[in-house]
Amino acid sequence: MPKTHANKHAPEHAVNQWSLIRHHPHFSPFFWTQFTGAFNDNVFKNGLILFLTFSGQIADQYLPLANNLGAMLFILPFFLCSAFAGQLADKMEKSTLIQRVKLLEIILMVAGAVAFWCHSVAALMAVLFLMGLQSTLFGPVKYSLLPQALHPQQLIGGNALVEMGTFLAILLGTVFAGLWFTSPFPIGGISVSVVIIALMGWIFSRRIPPLSSNDPHLQVDWHLLRQTRVCLAFARTERSVFLSILGISWFWFLGAAYLTQFAQFAKLTLAGSPSIATLLMALLAVGIGIGSAWCERLSNHKVEAGLVPIGAIGLTWAGLDLGSLDYALLQTENAPHTIMTLLSTGVGLRAAIDVLLIGGAGGIYVVPLYALVQQQSAEKIRARVIAANNIINAIAMTASAIFSMVLLVGLEISLPHLFVILACMNVVVALYIFTLVPEFTMRFLVWLFTHSIYRIRHMNLNHIPQEGAALLVSNHVTFVDALIIAAACRRPVRFVVFKPIYDLPILRFIFKISKAIPIDSRRRDPEAYEQAFILIDQLLHAGELVCIFPEGKLTLDGEIDEFRPGIEKIVNTNPTPVVPLALRGLWGSYFSRQQQGVILKWPKKLFARVDLIAGAPIAPEHASLQRIQNAVETLLKPNATIIDHNTETK
Repeated sequence: MPKTHANKHAPEHAVNQWSLIRHHPHFSPFFWTQFTGAFNDNVFKNGLILFLTFSGQIADQYLPLANNLGAMLFILPFFLCSAFAGQLADKMEKSTLIQRVKLLEIILMVAGAVAFWCHSVAALMAVLFLMGLQSTLFGPVKYSLLPQALHPQQLIGGNALVEMGTFLAILLGTVFAGLWFTSPFPIGGISVSVVIIALMGWIFSRRIPPLSSNDPHLQVDWHLLRQTRVCLAFARTERSVFLSILGISWFWFLGAAYLTQFAQFAKLTLAGSPSIATLLMALLAVGIGIGSAWCERLSNHKVEAGLVPIGAIGLTWAGLDLGSLDYALLQTENAPHTIMTLLSTGVGLRAAIDVLLIGGAGGIYVVPLYALVQQQSAEKIRARVIAANNIINAIAMTASAIFSMVLLVGLEISLPHLFVILACMNVVVALYIFTLVPEFTMRFLVWLFTHSIYRIRHMNLNHIPQEGAALLVSNHVTFVDALIIAAACRRPVRFVVFKPIYDLPILRFIFKISKAIPIDSRRRDPEAYEQAFILIDQLLHAGELVCIFPEGKLTLDGEIDEFRPGIEKIVNTNPTPVVPLALRGLWGSYFSRQQQGVILKWPKKLFARVDLIAGAPIAPEHASLQRIQNAVETLLKPNATIIDHNTETK
């Protein structure tokens, strides 16, 4: 079967995330392969925990040691072998590698079934270690496959589905193992189930079409420590990628801290029955699933770093509330509480909502970070960057366990106080990351600004090229036109901004972080005028997107003004396709000239419906000043037919 690449030129409308599961040739079988793998991991792990707890093979005083030893054995391969796994994922064709990893899972589950039947704790621990190794091998290929198989517009939705599916599989695997251990045939049920699920995963993996290798000539280095250092060095190559990895690892630090304490929290703090612990895990998993799925809607199908601060704020707010409730009210004669009696109390219901919100905020926080790592990593080393992410994640989860033990056991901190400390730490970590990567803050402000004041609809933005240089040309209605376009575009855009607008408070911060180009008239500031054109030429030569407002000023009456000849100078100096844009519906809204004294005067159009429309690119040889202006004016007409301006029209 020939090696193929995924279609990177899918139409703009083919981005619904749910359709990926049903119809996408690569993603659909991959999703179910990943889902069954995560489900099987948790069936086996929780089955093992229940076996150790209730089989009598280990004395009660040694159960904490056995459980922590099992957790360590599962996570140890992520430290030792992630670098090797990253090399394999970069070198091999991905569908073949996935199939071999799933065959290894079948072998391990058969061995695990035999170990269950023989009641061999040592054999079960060995299988658990090898399962960690199998998960280590799957991790880099899992996340490096997505940007290769999916169109950029589908990347955020694909990541959201993977995260949602993973946590749903964790939840269902935990519940499934618990159900078997309350049945008359616990050992037989678990043993047969894990083998059948592994077979199902392998069958799904056989349906994944081939994807070409990132680096087929890569020489695999078996020196694990040296390659670990190499992977970490690759991750640090792109600063925003490495800081995104740190952000992901912090998410796993928080997630591990919450998940590890839920059983104890349910029993001691909520005065609940064992079903309460399952409820908390379910709420966290469902919350992460909802937050992950919601990411695509909030981001409008693109990788939106502005969602990361929103998720961080939600994590802090919900964590503080969870840790500050008066749980003494639950210590009543009704204890231990069932799910219904707990939720019938105000404190119990609020705690449940907080856990759901922590999960939702976590999904909104982590999905864009995963997508950023995939999108901004160089293709030839992408899997090894993912491997570095897995290594740092493993360190974070181990540190989380140590941190929690020190506070809870060593310092005798209560669980609610631990949650407050985690929420406060989240503030510090988030501020640190957002200070180092001000683009996160800038994107957050742009997203918040454009989604709270306007209702924006996009049309034909697929005309903006995914790669290579292009000059975007738009009409100019408000002081914030650049922010509206920046929020809609999937690629970074360098805006040419009139200097008095560039210098406005708050907007100056955003324009400076986004590296906008201030320009003034040649008469008033000839140096700034010439410097702007030099920089525009350099950016277009480097293959970037540049956006200019050729009217040179805001419209005074809502109508388009005459375009300045500077646009022809740009195209003549650096022949580049010109993409006409039109902003409709902004006149009379906030920050337009009709709203002089915008802070004091209530706007005529609150939450205005704004259309951002792109026309077909105009080839540089046809990009006369009049043709470009005609193209923009055509897009501004209500229900106008969009035509291709590279051809003559009758």
